[in-house]
Formats: sequence, C-alpha cells, structure tokens
Amino acid sequence: MALTLYVDTARWRAHQKQVQDQFPGMIPVCKGNGYGFGHERLCEEATRMGADVLAVGTTYEAASIKDWFGGDLLVLTPFRRGEEPVPLPDRVIRSVSSLEGVRSLVGARMVIECMSSMRRHGISEQDLGQLHGAIEDVRLEGFALHLPLDRPDGSDAVEEVIGWMDRLRAARLPLHTMFVSHLRAEELARLQQQFPQTRFRARIGTRLWLGDHEATEYRGSVLDVTRVAKGDRFGYRQQKAASDGWLVVVAGGTSHGVGLEAPKALHGVMPRAKGVARAGLATVNRNLSPFVWAGKQRWFAEPPHMQVSILFVPADAAEPKVGDELVAHLRHTTTQFDRLLDS
Repeated sequence: MALTLYVDTARWRAHQKQVQDQFPGMIPVCKGNGYGFGHERLCEEATRMGADVLAVGTTYEAASIKDWFGGDLLVLTPFRRGEEPVPLPDRVIRSVSSLEGVRSLVGARMVIECMSSMRRHGISEQDLGQLHGAIEDVRLEGFALHLPLDRPDGSDAVEEVIGWMDRLRAARLPLHTMFVSHLRAEELARLQQQFPQTRFRARIGTRLWLGDHEATEYRGSVLDVTRVAKGDRFGYRQQKAASDGWLVVVAGGTSHGVGLEAPKALHGVMPRAKGVARAGLATVNRNLSPFVWAGKQRWFAEPPHMQVSILFVPADAAEPKVGDELVAHLRHTTTQFDRLLDS
C-alpha cells in the first residue's frame, strides 16, 4: 500500500525526444528531488538520450550524482568564496557569477553567469573589462544567461541575449558557447542563425521531464475506511463529523509532500478570488486535499499525518474500498513517492 508514481514510459520518452529535437545540444537538468522522479532515474534517462552534460543544482547534488552519470556535471548554483569544499571530479563545471569567484577558482572549469533581467545573480557589464584578464587562469566553458519565464513588459528574450552577446564581443571575450535557460525553440533558432560561430546550449528541466502532463500520474492506496455519523468525533484533534460519510485513510502524507504547497503567482481576477476563498475556508479547518474520488477532489478530514492522509467522503458518494487507488494531483517538485511503476 503506497503512494505510487505511474509513468507511461513510451509517452514520457517520446516527449523527451521531441524536446531534444527542438533544442539541439540541450543540457538536461537534474536538481532538487529530480523533478519527482529521483536523481538516479533522471541520470539513467540522460544517459539513454546521449547527453554529454547534465546540469545539477548544487555541489552536494554533483557529489551524489557523479556515480550515476558519466559525462560532465554543470553545477548551476554559483561558487561563493568560503563555501564548504566538496570533493568533486575534474568533470564538474562550476557556475561563477562574480569577478571574485573567477579569481578564486584558478585552473577550474567554469561557466560565467551574466546578470539577466531576472536580477538574481550574474556578472555585471561594468566587470567585463577586468574579466578579460581573469579568465586567463581558468578553463572557460562559456557564458550563461538565466532568463525570466514571463515578460509582462513585452520585452524580447532574444534581444536580451543579443545585448549580452554584443557586450561580451566588445570586451573581446570568447563567444564559442552560450548556455541559456527559458528560451523557446524558435527563439533559440533565431539566435543560432544570427550567431553561427557560437554554440547555444539550452539548459532544460521542467519542460523536458514534466512537459507532458498525461505521461505521469500519482495515486495513493486506500488503507482503511471507517463509517461515521454526523457528530461523531475522530482524529488527533477529536473534531466532529459535519455529516454522515466515511473517513478514508489513504497513503500519502507530509513526508511525501502531501499538504505542502509552493506559492503560486496568480494572474487575473478569478484565480485571485479562488485564492481568497481557499484561504477563508482554511481558517475554519476546511482544506481541499489533492486526492480524487468519484470525480471530485475530497476534503482533508484533518491535516495530513506523516505518511497517510485522512479524507472525508460524504454518504452521497460511493464508498471507497481498501486497496482502491485515488488519483492525487501533486506537484512533482515537492513530492516523494514510495514507488515508481513504468507502464
């Protein structure tokens, strides 16, 4: 009895192939919880698709992944002076976002991140003059731009990249490789056409692994079903049942990521109104679970436990049976499954 991630493997891999064809030289990204699939599985998939470089989030991830992937590993988190040293093989490439970082990693392989409109981290235009001398002591793999997902101001992602290409060229810096994130296939093609001497390599994670929502599905097994009448007390907090129905214990709790939700950017009146409504219901202990039964998402009877959740199914719905599986709408990047089954 488990929280299971079902994968339609043929469909999932067909989507991977489609993305790979759209982005020649693509670098798969494997970070965090492995986009819900785990690091080892994504390393296997990256190897199967012939990737020569795999991007990871941190040096700690690189240290654990190095035995599962035989190619180069690109660490996306920039080097910081004074960080804890982690033993890594020479095939690890560090990201650097400052002059200090470049000067501190003499002899290292590195990608230099440029400050984009994300305003997160990156070397500034003012530093380019000093950068030319600093890179003589390192093995420069290229420059990188991490771009925003949305552009409400109507700005052009391609123009932003071209702007940096022009600045780097003016500073007489090598432009053999540019690593980019969050460009569309047609935008990458425009850049490649305009700069044929530069190899553009797209770092892709979410679109590659999670782009086909129909290829994967989480399901939680029903472990117990208990009939309750209106007014019956139950659970850790001994709340009263609001009506007749069933308490359904289903696999999947806080240790799996159930009940944990990352903040979302809401656009438009209706999504904001729904957000306000959900917040209001939560103040009276009414929280919608991710589990679906008889075509509807069901309410948590109480906050999820560590490994299970207790749902309330009203008497007007069909009674779940032990061993049934409930589809769960869970976010891959915050979910830890008990088992993964390929189909």
